[in-house]
Amino acid sequence: MIFHMVWPIALIVISNIFYNICSKETPPAIDPFASLTVTYFVGALVSLVLYYTLNKNGNIIQELKNINWSGFVLGLAIVGLEAGSIYMYKAGWNISSGHIVHSIILSICLVFVGALIYHEIITLTKIAGILICMLGLYLINK
Repeated sequence: MIFHMVWPIALIVISNIFYNICSKETPPAIDPFASLTVTYFVGALVSLVLYYTLNKNGNIIQELKNINWSGFVLGLAIVGLEAGSIYMYKAGWNISSGHIVHSIILSICLVFVGALIYHEIITLTKIAGILICMLGLYLINK
């Protein structure tokens, strides 16, 4: 594979490993939203530093004029993802199965989102994949 195709996947995988470890290690005594306040402060700071590092003559105010609804909804979705992960681990899910269960359910849902919104074709291969995922959910929760 070509590097430009591989590095984003590697970044996602490595980040997800740390994401799940940190979600599971969030202290039980702290309210998840207090913890997320620190998380988003650090994330905003890192994003701003990376913006100016990668765009030497960048103008963040000018960039923000181009934003649409997706940036705001993504913010809401990220809070849901982060809080859901912390609460998932607080509820007692194992790090080895909690992420797999929600990822399988998400993957199945995204097949239908792709078909309904983006007119992607649901092939026999995708249907077979859904059935295998459902079998996996059964086996993981057995």
